[in-house]
Amino acid sequence: MRKLGRNHGAYHGETIQIETVLARVLAAARRHNWSVQALPVAGVGQLYTLHRRPVSGGGGEPVPRIYLSTGMHGDEPAGPLALCELLWENRWPSQAELWVCPCLNPTGFPLNRRENAAGADLNRDYRARRTPEVRAHTAWLERQPRFDLAICLHEDWESHGFYLYELNPDGQPSAAERIIAAVAAVCPIDRSAEIEGRPAGGGIIRPVPDLAGRPDWPEAFYLLAHQTRHSYTFEAPSDFPLATRVTALVTAVGTLLTGEGAAVRDAQTVADGRAGR
Repeated sequence: MRKLGRNHGAYHGETIQIETVLARVLAAARRHNWSVQALPVAGVGQLYTLHRRPVSGGGGEPVPRIYLSTGMHGDEPAGPLALCELLWENRWPSQAELWVCPCLNPTGFPLNRRENAAGADLNRDYRARRTPEVRAHTAWLERQPRFDLAICLHEDWESHGFYLYELNPDGQPSAAERIIAAVAAVCPIDRSAEIEGRPAGGGIIRPVPDLAGRPDWPEAFYLLAHQTRHSYTFEAPSDFPLATRVTALVTAVGTLLTGEGAAVRDAQTVADGRAGR
């Protein structure tokens, strides 16, 4: 499979009507008994959050807490579409408690650009928190418990294939290689030795984040600082067909959470440790 060759200087591929996609997302969430909350955002409208309690287990046992977000950049349509597919498929780990943010930048999608309507890159604002979207999002996060695992769905318009970031400072069991192997069956992998100026290997980047020294935090840095000790950011290659990118993201999430040796089992171990078991 080859690149389409459309992305010159920016993303020029297929776009989505974010209102239509969000309507489908909310319909799927309600169909499968997720709770839906709308966060009012001045000058923007609202951001939606979804929450699903475990559907099995109980009895006071600790449960793994998993967070997923997408729609951070308005020129990355595969993430919201992948989430929509995942919600309709409803193959989440039954013992997990889940929190989802389906679209963090609703004003960017109609413009097909990375930034919001005011021209701000939200994914560089999670330390200063100047934008209303990020302020609303982080205020909501502050009301949630700590997560055992976090997942952020993104795209890269320059990439030669799928790749991922893993932030895992405590050395918890990693699913990164297994995810890459699964995605390779449906989408090319970017196997460059350097991606986005960072050392990479086999489609995996494991940065050592400098939280104190970097002023323009992405969401993943905020999550590491305040909400979780283990996160993955999945990057689909947006110069390939949209359907391929959606399948890549769906495969990555499914492999991480429900495949053989799924990371949710490792998250369960962390949850047990959190409960002192």
